[in-house]
Amino acid sequence: MRTNSPWRTTGKTVAVVTLLFFTLFPVYFMLSTAFNARNGSGTDNLLPDHATFDNFTRVFSEHEFGRYLLNSAIVTAAVVVISGALALLGAVAIARFRFRFRSTMLVLILVVQMLPAEALVIPLFLQMKDWRMLNSLLGLILVYIAFSLPFAIWNLRGFVAAVPRELEEAAYLDGCGWWRMFRSILLPLVVPGLVATSAFSFVMAWEEFTFALTFLSKDSVLTVGVGLQHFSTANTNDWGGLMAASTVVTLPVVIVFVLAQRRLGAGLVSGAVK
Repeated sequence: MRTNSPWRTTGKTVAVVTLLFFTLFPVYFMLSTAFNARNGSGTDNLLPDHATFDNFTRVFSEHEFGRYLLNSAIVTAAVVVISGALALLGAVAIARFRFRFRSTMLVLILVVQMLPAEALVIPLFLQMKDWRMLNSLLGLILVYIAFSLPFAIWNLRGFVAAVPRELEEAAYLDGCGWWRMFRSILLPLVVPGLVATSAFSFVMAWEEFTFALTFLSKDSVLTVGVGLQHFSTANTNDWGGLMAASTVVTLPVVIVFVLAQRRLGAGLVSGAVK
């Protein structure tokens, strides 16, 4: 049996510790600054002078951060639900049906994913202006859905194609219609892919900044990404408030991935056997 030498074991340990340090230190610094006293700058001490919740209280009392969270929640929920439903139907159509320009459509989906979002800011801004959807959460939702759909359809297509056709044929032989087969056979098997694409759509809509900054200017419709700018001005930076707000913004993403990770590793075949 081959054994690792002490030098190799030490090298692996150093590499893992270094990776963990660079990964976790920004999170620690954010939390340390968020819980630091208000009179501390939060940028010169690795440990807070004394732990306090004043920064979190001030985030919601002195700013309309609760409104920003609600706006982001509305936009994100709409994007996740609508893009998930449309992507699933599109993936089923591409994976299960044969029609003209099917390959062309797949190529176009890949091409759309390659386009940088920054290149489309001005055209989309002019389009939203013509539709009178600037300073509207609906306009932002439409843009986010358009950007999340290509990846969602392409990702779900692989999950749908991996489901054995024999399962669908057996359901048809048992008297199931297409809708019942879709609801009872196909949908449960593609849940892991649907969860993965929904997690992507959630993170994209929750943390997106460029389009929200461009399309939204009224304080009442701002999302959390743009709302974080209120903690920094030309002359001062409220590091305690900024890091407290960043902590609040980060929590939903962490919660979503903790809840979703159980589904992300689920196997399609094992689900079919069950």
